[in-house]
Amino acid sequence: MRKAAAAAVAAAAAVGVALLVRRQLREAKRWGRADAVLRELEERCAAPPARLRQVADAMAVEMHAGLASEGGSKLKMIISYVDALPSGEEKGVFYALDLGGTNFRVLRVQLGGKEGRVIKQEHDEISIPPHLMTGGSNELFDFIASSLAKFVASEGEDFHLAEGRQRELGFTFSFPVKQTSIASGTLINWTKGFSIDETVGEDVVTELTKALERQGLDMKVTALINDTIGTLAGGRYDDNDVIAAVILGTGTNAAYVERANAIPKWHDLLPKSGDMVINMEWGNFRSSHLPLTEFDQALDAESLNPGEQVYEKLISGMYLGEIVRRVLLKMAEEASLFGDEVPPKLKIPFIIRTPYMSMMHCDRSPDLRTVGAKLKDILGVQSTSLKTRRLVVDVCDIVAKRAACLAAAGIHGILKKLGRDVPNTDKQRTVIAVNGGLYEHYTIFAECVESTLRDVLGEEVSSTIVIKLAKDGSGIGAALLAAAHSQYREAEEL
Repeated sequence: MRKAAAAAVAAAAAVGVALLVRRQLREAKRWGRADAVLRELEERCAAPPARLRQVADAMAVEMHAGLASEGGSKLKMIISYVDALPSGEEKGVFYALDLGGTNFRVLRVQLGGKEGRVIKQEHDEISIPPHLMTGGSNELFDFIASSLAKFVASEGEDFHLAEGRQRELGFTFSFPVKQTSIASGTLINWTKGFSIDETVGEDVVTELTKALERQGLDMKVTALINDTIGTLAGGRYDDNDVIAAVILGTGTNAAYVERANAIPKWHDLLPKSGDMVINMEWGNFRSSHLPLTEFDQALDAESLNPGEQVYEKLISGMYLGEIVRRVLLKMAEEASLFGDEVPPKLKIPFIIRTPYMSMMHCDRSPDLRTVGAKLKDILGVQSTSLKTRRLVVDVCDIVAKRAACLAAAGIHGILKKLGRDVPNTDKQRTVIAVNGGLYEHYTIFAECVESTLRDVLGEEVSSTIVIKLAKDGSGIGAALLAAAHSQYREAEEL
């Protein structure tokens, strides 16, 4: 009897051990599959200095091609007609209007020249009623002009408009426009939820000016720009060594100061300054040297613009969280990363936004508490092991650092085009103004951009290169460009 009981216990123990061993084998296999996905991702995203220099070379080649002829490159290299950036000498009251989405901003500044700089500034933000985004052109611009008129009416005694002068405005219009002069451009098409057919093909400055006249507001638009050029203007106002601006936010773009005689497609008279600001539209850059994965290719194929904005889809805040989601989905499907069931929410495109990715990536707690909390909040995963959380952080790290490395390669391409990628005897500073929430708030991303640029340029060159955070280019930058291109500028210079 005792022997039989002992045998039964032994048999049960053997079954228990077998089950445990089987479970451990299954776990090991599961982690092996997850690790294989991670290793392949790491391999495909690899961006060593030699490869980044190839990307920079390709960027510089495309820049040359885009300057040579319209349609000659994936980079549009748009002539902005901005031939004068702020010098710091500007004086007076100037306004800015920033229209780029469902809200718009109005801003005014009092400039005090070299000594006073920006003496005072005020702004207001206004929501556009949804029905105006799909209504008539006059209705939209009348609403904007009316809001601007109210803002002008609130101008206090601290703002001093010189007697006999018209108020002047810089207009940041962040929609596709064919620019025809510093203060004119025809709308190519609306984006971001706007759909007003009668405005397409019309000069947006003329539309705004007519609306201002209907309001009885005596104001002249002296500069039509986008946010990247505004960032360049604001950066140059603060630091005379700024030669380029880069937006690293939800989207990405770059603008820089080119010599006008180095633009073959420029057929007009050379500007007095000899310079011309070029809006690169670099989000559309593409090269065989870009490290692409199956996740990037699937994201691109399912996007609204397949084959376009490839560089932007690799480096901008709009897409980084989505790339991470796609990697985690594969791990969940092939390696049961979050348990036997794939979390339904993980199948929802863009549910992991880049700010959430940044929070998880930057979690420094020993148990990665923030990662666990975010996976629960976003995906509904109730509990995760530390091993799972570490794997999620590893995925964020690979995706974010590839993006940062490629952004640095783009900046290197601009420096190469301008001959600033080699040592110079006089140790001249070269400053890049950077704006955008991705760079400003995602610390690991920003640090990686800077360290990568140092690695590809070498110590001697990188000691003269400065990356500087520049805020509110679309606001203050537009007002500064209104001042730099004022109708009274030449009279003041006499």
